[in-house]
Amino acid sequence: MISLIERAVEELRKGNIIVSPTDTIYGILADATNEEAVRKLYRIRRPSGKPFLVLLPDESWIEEFCLEVPERAKPLLELEGITLVLPKKCSKYDYINKDSIAVRIPKRGIIKEILQRLGRPVVAPSANPEGEKPAESIEEAKKYFGDQVSLYLDGGVIKGEPSTIVSFVEGVKILREGKVKREEIERIIGKL
Repeated sequence: MISLIERAVEELRKGNIIVSPTDTIYGILADATNEEAVRKLYRIRRPSGKPFLVLLPDESWIEEFCLEVPERAKPLLELEGITLVLPKKCSKYDYINKDSIAVRIPKRGIIKEILQRLGRPVVAPSANPEGEKPAESIEEAKKYFGDQVSLYLDGGVIKGEPSTIVSFVEGVKILREGKVKREEIERIIGKL
């Protein structure tokens, strides 16, 4: 019998959209290397076109996305629950975003397994329509997205905080404080 993780990977490879627990909260996911799948997810999840964050299987994808990682940002790549917005040096993957991409490398959980088996990154905004609160259960996610999603992976009720987003584009600034607090970030990289 095929496992749920294998099914999730299969759906992503086909260019379909899935909902899964991430390393923070429920996310709605598409293969980041599939332009058509990413565009479909923009239509479903974020009509405004505001950029999605990308979950990477490992650090090798930073180079694949042509991202510039300032020395100061490197220690934050190791932390759980921090998303880094990094400037791009080329036009690859411009359908995700032209000038920068927000990335995180999950350290544990079902999402880490999915990424390892898929072998490529996923775009992974929270599982909710733009402007709504993130789904805390699969039932809430199904109410939001119904049959627009090919597979729902149930991780129970998840009331976690979203990731903290730190931008390294034009200086260093926290765009959203979430799981990791400002004091912890400053302890690691110095005053912002």
